[in-house]
Amino acid sequence: MKKGIIGKKLGMTQIFDEIGNAVPVTVIQAGPCTVVQRKTAEKDGYEAVQLGFEDVKEKHLTKAEAGHFAKNGLAIKKHLKEFRLEDCSGYNVGDSVSVETFAAGEKVDVTGTTKGHGFSGVIKRWNQHRLRMTHGVGPVHREVGSMGANSDPSRVFKNKHLAGQYGHEQVTILNLDVVKIDAENNLIAIRGAIPGPKGGIVFIRDSIKA
Repeated sequence: MKKGIIGKKLGMTQIFDEIGNAVPVTVIQAGPCTVVQRKTAEKDGYEAVQLGFEDVKEKHLTKAEAGHFAKNGLAIKKHLKEFRLEDCSGYNVGDSVSVETFAAGEKVDVTGTTKGHGFSGVIKRWNQHRLRMTHGVGPVHREVGSMGANSDPSRVFKNKHLAGQYGHEQVTILNLDVVKIDAENNLIAIRGAIPGPKGGIVFIRDSIKA
């Protein structure tokens, strides 16, 4: 990883390219982020840069969190994320990282938290079919079907598709295209859909598989 930034998902729209094709994009308010801490191999065993994003009042933080910023006299930030970069020598505590670190045409990986759906049944969670809508079946037609043999092994195997918590998990989408950069408004337009609801926090980094 060579660079990264924290952003907030604003929503989706479309942009027209040079030949008039409509390109679906997700617009993200990326940065400006502040370098809050720099990890070194000598002290911490690895190289990394911790970035802070979005201002917040001190009363919303614990004393330990507030002291983390006060240690270096930095403005308090709501979100922190550590990026393990190949070369951290160009980053110093207090520096600002803007969306201009990326450019149109680049490939990026975006990590976000998907929308939460709560406790969901097998049809919504796993796209399973409902039971037959005939006599002798029911009265519930959206319940899970056969779970396997009865007397042997007398249990449900692990990893069987069952009802349960659906969504609200971290997902990374690889090799997305940066379509446009608006440095004046700290906006980046990335082709395609990105996990999470509007207002969700996402992490953007240069693609590791491009």
